[in-house]
Amino acid sequence: MAVQVTVLPSPRCLFDDPVQIRVTGLLPRQAVTLRACLLDEGGELFQAHARYRAGGSGELDLTRCPALGGSYSGVEPMGLLWSLRSKTPYKRLAKRNVLTPFCVDLEVYEGHGDMSRLLGKCTHERCFLGEGVKRISVREGRLKATLFLPPGPGPFPGLIDLYGSGGGLVEYRASLLASRGFVTLALAYMAFEDLPAMPEILELDYFQEAIDFLQKQQQVKDDGIGVLGLSKGADLALSMATFLPGIKAAVSISGSGFNSFIPLRGDGFTIPAHPYDLGRMKTSEESGLVDFSDILDDHRDPATWDSRIPVEKSLAKFLFLSGLDDKNWKSDLYCRDAIQRLHQCGQKVEFCSYSGAGHLLEPPYLPLCQSSIHKVLGVFVQWGGQWREHARAQEDAWHRIQAFFWKHLMNSDIPKSNL
Repeated sequence: MAVQVTVLPSPRCLFDDPVQIRVTGLLPRQAVTLRACLLDEGGELFQAHARYRAGGSGELDLTRCPALGGSYSGVEPMGLLWSLRSKTPYKRLAKRNVLTPFCVDLEVYEGHGDMSRLLGKCTHERCFLGEGVKRISVREGRLKATLFLPPGPGPFPGLIDLYGSGGGLVEYRASLLASRGFVTLALAYMAFEDLPAMPEILELDYFQEAIDFLQKQQQVKDDGIGVLGLSKGADLALSMATFLPGIKAAVSISGSGFNSFIPLRGDGFTIPAHPYDLGRMKTSEESGLVDFSDILDDHRDPATWDSRIPVEKSLAKFLFLSGLDDKNWKSDLYCRDAIQRLHQCGQKVEFCSYSGAGHLLEPPYLPLCQSSIHKVLGVFVQWGGQWREHARAQEDAWHRIQAFFWKHLMNSDIPKSNL
């Protein structure tokens, strides 16, 4: 019997879908090595491998069989994906063109040695755009964005999606959320087209334009939308929920409770950037990696409180997510400060802090990136995280984000078709 590698329930799925990887046609108790290979859009090769032993019938099922070593160990059904890494140091796996899938070659080799004898392989496609989801480029007024529309008349919950100070127009989280039934607007606000790499000031009016645009879409439920952001995008999400009408729910991922790095101007007021000193950044002589975790002034010092976002004045609902191994900044500590202020005003808040998780909490099965280039600053920075714990955190956070928005935007549970 020929050795076959199978991905169930289908060899093609959304990137955030878990799958069952099976190998059949092996000898009873045969020692084999499984390898996953993914070539990203820049030509960078990401790989992971794990050593296994087949069962008595010559079958291998990664949902039941423990890995004996390699990139991970133990029963890890999705380990070959979340442990992918490049031989080139400090590379981050991210999707640029959401219209095409990532193709993962899954290979099985004889023995636990040098992977010289290939026994079988298959190609697994992981997509970022569900069937029928529309992608529409938006250049309306000042907006630089991409709109994703699920199939059907709706009404659907509407979301604005913001990434961090690395800038650009990042679409893959928004496209996956649209594939789960949200109308999403991935919004650029710096370092994209004619938007400056490091703006002297950000204008709340720009984000109001995004809210107005999304609320005009016929498929969007008309009594309020949500916003989620990562890092700098997280404090912008809090500011939108605090100062701008129309935001019912906000998710902060690895964020803070203050306005970071760039002043934010609203109608008749400006929130200064939280004070910081780049002289306090530390550069490793060995690796060249930059540690920014101590550059911010103590957020408990009243001299910094002008930069606080007064979330306690907001009528929106909040979910805060952070990793305890965040090496970029002290997001867990900073989020707890905002949560404490909300609690003091009698507001209920959802909060989850993940042991072993780093700064870049992404959709599930994207591999951990512990360090990479910061596109705006041009230096290699530490993000933190431990491989297994970070993967677990991403799965949990993804479910929490969707459940939170369905609850507060649609007054419902996650549709069963999304589970």
